[in-house]
Amino acid sequence: MSHPLTHAQREMLAQVLRERQQVLQAQLQGHQQGRSQAEKALAAREQDGNDAKQFASDQEIGATLTNRERSELAALAAALQRLHEADYGQCVDCGKRIPFERLLVEPQTQRCVACESKRETRKTG
Repeated sequence: MSHPLTHAQREMLAQVLRERQQVLQAQLQGHQQGRSQAEKALAAREQDGNDAKQFASDQEIGATLTNRERSELAALAAALQRLHEADYGQCVDCGKRIPFERLLVEPQTQRCVACESKRETRKTG
């Protein structure tokens, strides 16, 4: 089992979490502005049937992206709250420490690679 995270590692992870939040918030804002601009453009001009279908498809894709961003933002906020708890960085399934390198890549993760793989296999299987 690896050692608990140091104060410096936790601060580094907090910075990674905050930076990712900022990026996602900007993306979310951009998608929301883009959607409202597209809606205004649609209302301002006549659409033929093919354009309307494409617009609906674009709207659906935009909504999916927006939902993903919101979901990830919630996960990041939860990770920031957990960050200073003693069990942050510990897999919720097996209890083993999640390697710091994995946390740097995905600081909101709650599972080690092995447990996350098992979880995703069950979802798709």
